[in-house]
Amino acid sequence: MPQEQYSHHRSTMPSSEGPHIYKVGIYGWRKRCLYFFVLLLMILILVNLAMTIWILKVMNFTIDGMGNLRITEKGLKLEGDSEFLQPLYAKEIQSRPGNALYFKSARNVTVNILNDQTKVLTRLVTGPKAVEAYGKKFEVKTVSGKLLFSADDSEVVVGAERLRVLGAEGTVFPKSIETPNVRADPFKELRLESPTRSLVMEAPKGVEINAEAGNMEATCRSELRLESKDGEIKLDAAKIKLPRLPRGSYTPTGTRQKVFEVCVCANGRLFLSQAGTGSTCQINTSVCL
Repeated sequence: MPQEQYSHHRSTMPSSEGPHIYKVGIYGWRKRCLYFFVLLLMILILVNLAMTIWILKVMNFTIDGMGNLRITEKGLKLEGDSEFLQPLYAKEIQSRPGNALYFKSARNVTVNILNDQTKVLTRLVTGPKAVEAYGKKFEVKTVSGKLLFSADDSEVVVGAERLRVLGAEGTVFPKSIETPNVRADPFKELRLESPTRSLVMEAPKGVEINAEAGNMEATCRSELRLESKDGEIKLDAAKIKLPRLPRGSYTPTGTRQKVFEVCVCANGRLFLSQAGTGSTCQINTSVCL
């Protein structure tokens, strides 16, 4: 009982100390630093927003794309000139209808065709000095699909109806050539020559040399041989001239003859002999030696 009275008496006694006040918030230098960081953050947000708006305006960002680049249902549509600093990978590249497609480069333009293992199968290189194509076969066709030119390791095929060579020195074939017809352009000369070796023309059914509106010349340094193994050689012309045949020295009358007869030696050599009342070939047999 005395203990209860003491506790009640203690609780009812007036306190001599004043009430305690606790301050809530940030004051002093902490408050100033907080305001400074908030202000700096607002400035950065405004600068970032302004830069974003400026980039969107300069790059011309729209709902359809960016600048000259448009996003369509079929892919990307690029208008104007474009510059690619890194390799470009695309399934199909085409120009606008009615416009040309140009590829420009300071050094070269290389087009590679790769397989599934990224191995180069075909390569086209257009450089400042040459245009090079690498592949197993090279073909040039018309719009209708007709083959004009084809080249591979085994052969080169020209499918055009006519092959024209416009070079001043003509065409050099290191090996043989097979063709059904060789002719020059109208009013132009056709020359077949081999400067250091022989020239052979062969055909199982015959070789025809025809000059419809001009002369035909065959010139050689040593011998010109016309040989027919199973047939004959025909010289069909209104006039046949052999101006450089050797002449015999037989002159029985002592006058200069203008009429001669053609004689043939046993070895096939031809010579001229002065005509007489009879044959004078046997008299000039010394030419055959």
